[in-house]
Amino acid sequence: MPELFPPPPEPAVACYAEVVFNRPLTTRFTYGVPENLAARLQPGMRVRAPFGRGNRLLPGYCVALSVQPRTDRSVKLLNSIIDDEPLLGPDLLDLTQWLADYYLCGWGQALDAAIPAGAKAQAGTRQKAFVTAVPLDLLRPVPTTLTRKQGLALAALREAGGPLEADALAEQVGCGLSVVWALVRQGYATRQTRRVEATPLEELGLGHTPEPTGPVDLTEHQRQALAAIDAALKTGGFKPFLLHGVTGSGKTEVYLRAIAQVVAAGREALVLVPEISLTPQAIERFAGRFPHIAVLHSHLTGPERGMHWRRIARGEMQVVIGARSAIFAPTRRLGLIVVDEEHESSFKQETTPRYHARDLAVRRAQQLGIPVVLGSATPALESWHNVQRGAYTLLSLPHRVEGRPLPRVQIVDLRHEPMRRGRFGAIGPSLERAMHITLGQGGQIILFLNRRGFDTYLYCPKCGCVVKCRFCDVALTHHRAPRAVDESAAEPRPGRAVCHYCGFRTAPPSDCPECPEGQIRYLGLGTEKLEEELAHKFPGVACQRMDSDSMRRGGSHARALEAFRRGDTRILFGTQMIAKGLDFPGVTLVGVVNADTALHLPDFRAAERTFQLLAQVAGRTGRGEQGGIVLVQTLTPEHPCIHMASRHDYESFARWELEQRRSHGYPPLRRLARVLVRGREQPVVARHVAELAERVRSALSEGMTLLGPAEAPLKKLEGWHRWHFLIFSPTARELHGVLREHVLSQPTPHRVEVAIDVDPQAML
Repeated sequence: MPELFPPPPEPAVACYAEVVFNRPLTTRFTYGVPENLAARLQPGMRVRAPFGRGNRLLPGYCVALSVQPRTDRSVKLLNSIIDDEPLLGPDLLDLTQWLADYYLCGWGQALDAAIPAGAKAQAGTRQKAFVTAVPLDLLRPVPTTLTRKQGLALAALREAGGPLEADALAEQVGCGLSVVWALVRQGYATRQTRRVEATPLEELGLGHTPEPTGPVDLTEHQRQALAAIDAALKTGGFKPFLLHGVTGSGKTEVYLRAIAQVVAAGREALVLVPEISLTPQAIERFAGRFPHIAVLHSHLTGPERGMHWRRIARGEMQVVIGARSAIFAPTRRLGLIVVDEEHESSFKQETTPRYHARDLAVRRAQQLGIPVVLGSATPALESWHNVQRGAYTLLSLPHRVEGRPLPRVQIVDLRHEPMRRGRFGAIGPSLERAMHITLGQGGQIILFLNRRGFDTYLYCPKCGCVVKCRFCDVALTHHRAPRAVDESAAEPRPGRAVCHYCGFRTAPPSDCPECPEGQIRYLGLGTEKLEEELAHKFPGVACQRMDSDSMRRGGSHARALEAFRRGDTRILFGTQMIAKGLDFPGVTLVGVVNADTALHLPDFRAAERTFQLLAQVAGRTGRGEQGGIVLVQTLTPEHPCIHMASRHDYESFARWELEQRRSHGYPPLRRLARVLVRGREQPVVARHVAELAERVRSALSEGMTLLGPAEAPLKKLEGWHRWHFLIFSPTARELHGVLREHVLSQPTPHRVEVAIDVDPQAML
């Protein structure tokens, strides 16, 4: 008996699409493409596809098209296409596939991280109606007589010679939209809908038009470095350079000259800088040379980021400057990649996908066959090692521009300084004397203290209890609002105790939570306490604190630096926000309040990071004719990294530190991966990490070693218990093989997560 309501016939399949999803999966899923979608679909577009047994519609990325399916199984059909045009071109598809393979994550996860949310949501755009005049030779006889307004509108439309926005046409003629739509109904015009930018481009620019800046005279070493880069640009092909230049040696000018060569050839340049260095001062230096630049960073709104992304994809930008994720900018004819401050750990993404933007920059340059320039006064040891083994070409800028000397660095041994009594203890007598002298001579001062808050920990001297976060194994930091200093008043403890990891905050306690008789003491030095000390010791002197607490409002960073540039602010102090990218000739004194804050962390890179930070902050002074001096307060002046940083001796430090790494088998001499296991129940986490480590240990080949498992230094964060182990390997190939077979392939218990970090930067 025939069915009364037979199912509709299956749509014909025109071709097949390979689709990946934002899931931790290495599988590419094959889908049939219906005929009604085949003409529009291209690799790099997002699609909606039925996924899993329930056929739930999920967004995915089309990464390839083929005539024949890659599987013998029956395939499901795509439901729809999300995008009007590809979000990523073939080169970025290749780059994200390499990223997924190297950092051991899903290709869909890599693609989702590459495209900003504003671009995916088409933020900052809206649908607009356009009308186009029908050519005279295609007009059918129309008996309707046009009104005067209709005639004027049609004449304006024909004069335009192409599509006009309906609203704009009505405003030009001085009529209502009904007049325009009458032309469409009567056959004189056609209507199309198009997505356009919702905000005029000039409203999303830099805020003002920077004055053009001309190039300056180059030093001999700058000319040599530029000649090497220019030769690589002319001959073509992949060529990685490490531009090692002391602070103030003119690395940025070399970048600008090389980029000018690229732009003159009709190509584009991509400049990566740490987020912390994306100052208005740095951006305007590029904008003064190149009229069409796009800026990509985390403080942009969704519409702003989407607008810049679309303009880059349309080929309207000459230079793209941005932070870590700008490595995925959809440039059309990329000719050069620059990574400034390439040693910065912020180039490493600490969530999935855990990529390093510096290494992706080298990979992208290799895929495109173009030069890449990595610049730093204190290069990462990985980059320095690549120079030593011949993989990178070294370009050196050993002297500051205009022959200015490097600042004299004086180490202040706090063990021999007079005891500091009272509430204040950040600024020692030697530093205080130097500050009074500098202010008396009309100079400006930068003070560096890489600790936020007022008191950095809350401690009970009776039982030794340190007040910690409820959700993390981390000491709470006491924050309080600035107030007038009154030494005669008892010191209250207003404000809040804050966890700098999960954001938990509570009222600061006065009694010990562990013992009945203990009284909490507030210890440690943060930038808020330094602010109060400055107000007490230097009354009437204009000071400005710069940290992530004081710079939360939009534009606050730019306003603070502009006030310092004008001389309205005499003392600028704060965290690493002030350590990089600042160039103020009036600064004649830099004080490092505590050089030891990161030196003794349980991380094999602690000495390297301390050296880099000291060298970078010291470079903020001595950039003017008056010269400069740096005072470094420390309890460990004999440590090699502090001693060598005081002499600006990077090469000696690199030799010493590489020898330490070699003797212990640490990167860059061997490859490293960190396996982090976290979960809500500590016994379950400990059991699973032990099972994984045992599987890996039994599979290690010659030259590979495993350390752990053990609790992570931060053993609990946001309520998750954390264990980890480290795998060392002579080659990346062996490392990836073990991780894929013995970690990735293993099932995980309920409410347990396993993260693999290849080339980790954070060990806490």
